[in-house]
Amino acid sequence: MLCLKNVVVQQDDFRLQANFDIPTRRRVAVLGPSGAGKSTLLSVLGGYLATTSGRVLWQGLDITDQPPSQRPIATVFQDNNLFPHMTAVQNVGLGIKPSLKLSPKQTEQVDDALRSVELGDFGQRRPAALSGGQQSRVALARLLVQQKPLILLDEPFSALGPSMRSDMVDLARDIGARAGATLLMVSHDIKDVEHFADDVIWVEEGMCQAPLPLADFLNHPPQGFKDYVGD
Repeated sequence: MLCLKNVVVQQDDFRLQANFDIPTRRRVAVLGPSGAGKSTLLSVLGGYLATTSGRVLWQGLDITDQPPSQRPIATVFQDNNLFPHMTAVQNVGLGIKPSLKLSPKQTEQVDDALRSVELGDFGQRRPAALSGGQQSRVALARLLVQQKPLILLDEPFSALGPSMRSDMVDLARDIGARAGATLLMVSHDIKDVEHFADDVIWVEEGMCQAPLPLADFLNHPPQGFKDYVGD
């Protein structure tokens, strides 16, 4: 269970508030207008942004003050977090050990992860030699080897075309299922949300609503969502 207990983040004139629980192994879409606070929410969960007040708990453990490296969380951002001077194998290996001094077993883990995202023959290529979809696959392979129980996806597929983005959403779902992980994904595309999510968190003007089952959210959407998507 992921619990946000009266979390408040104050940044100049912007204020984010969240107070809800997310059961384990749920796929949760985070929706809202630009600037509403969606990425801020994920940054708080990932440990990249400190709370002003309130607590963040995972499985009853208070992780509010833990740095990102010590949290049970893996994050993929819009740029996929790939190092341009490293090969695909090295970028994935970072998910196991930042020094890249891997044991034979860990090297096999990396190779297996790349094969699982259909990049078994691309391990020695650097990001510049990969397409956008292939770069996303490398980032998802790194999620696999990290084996974290909570995965945060901050619009990692937004630069891809509709068909490729749908494939990546499918792959993210598969990786989450294999890891038995809870997934939170920020998205602006309602089709991706319908394809991905069990639940939806609506964020508007810094207020994060408690997760609702996808069907309930679509059947009884908040007015802000109606205004957001139009007729």
